[in-house]
Amino acid sequence: MRRNEYKVVIIGSGPAGLTAAIYASRANLEPLVIEGEQPGGQLTTTTDVENYPGFEHGIQGPELMEITRRQAARFGAEIVVDTVLGVTLDTHPFLLELESGGKLAAHSIIIASGASAKYLGLQNEKRLMGHGVSACATCDGFFFKGKEVVVVGGGDTAMEEATFLTKFATKVTLVHRRSEFRASKIMQARALSNPKIDVLYDTEVIDILGEHKVNGVVVKNTLTHEQKTLHATGYFAAIGHQPNTGVFQGKLDMNDVGYLKVQHPSTRTSVEGVFAAGDVADAIYRQAVSAAGEGCKAAIDAERWLGARGVH
Repeated sequence: MRRNEYKVVIIGSGPAGLTAAIYASRANLEPLVIEGEQPGGQLTTTTDVENYPGFEHGIQGPELMEITRRQAARFGAEIVVDTVLGVTLDTHPFLLELESGGKLAAHSIIIASGASAKYLGLQNEKRLMGHGVSACATCDGFFFKGKEVVVVGGGDTAMEEATFLTKFATKVTLVHRRSEFRASKIMQARALSNPKIDVLYDTEVIDILGEHKVNGVVVKNTLTHEQKTLHATGYFAAIGHQPNTGVFQGKLDMNDVGYLKVQHPSTRTSVEGVFAAGDVADAIYRQAVSAAGEGCKAAIDAERWLGARGVH
C-alpha cells in the first residue's frame, strides 16, 4: 500500500467490489481494494458464464473477473492481496486491521465481501467445482438441458433450486438427510407436485463421481446404510449461503444469518459512511450482474456522502 489513509476502502474483489472500484476511481476517490480470502469472488469458481451482459458467446468466470480487475486498475484503483481482520467503526476516519499486520484509516468503507455457498465438505465437491458441481441453479441450470441432476438440501433454497432446474433437466433428484423437509409448506408443495422431481428422504450424499466432470452421485440411506449411485451429470448444493460478515458482527445491523441490512434503495448500512454491495447484503438474487449494479450504487453513495462532508 502506498499510504495508510484513504477516502474509500473497498473490502472484496468480486463483481460488486471491482465495479465499485471502477466508479470510485472515475470519481477521483483513489480507492483501495482489499481482495480478501477469495480474490475475484465466487465467479472464480465458475467455468462458463453465459448470462453476463456484453459477452454474446459467454466467458470463463476467472477471465471475466481478471478483465474487470484490470479495468479497475486502469482507472487508478489500488488493489492489494490482503484480508481485513478487524474494524473500528465508532471513530472517524474508520480504522482497519489487516492480516498482513498493516493498519489503515478510511473516510468511507464499501463492504463487498460476498457470501460463501455452504457445501457438505466432500473432497470431490471442491475438485469438481465448476465441472458439474454448483451452488447456483440460476447461474448454471442452462448447462444441464436434457440431463439428470441431484440437489441436496431440505429448505426453501433446495425447493427453489430443484423446481428451477426442472426447466432444463429431464430429472431432478432431491436428496435430504431427514425424514421431512424444513422448507415452507407452499415451497414443498410446489416441488413435490412436479413430476420431474424425485425425493430421497433419510439419505445423505457421501461422494461425487467423475474424473473431469460429474457423472454420478453416491448416496447412503441413514436408516438402512444402503448405498447406491445415482446417474447424474450435475450436483447442486442447496444448503444455504454464509455472508462473509464475521468481522462486522456487533458493529453493523445484520439479520440472524449475517446478511448486512441496508437502507434501500441506497446501499447505506447502520453506520454513516459504511456501505454494502453484492451478496454480502443480498440473500435473494445472488447474481454477478446484480452485484455489479449494487457496487455502482455503493460507489455513488460513498462519493455523495464524502462530498457532503467536504472530502473530494
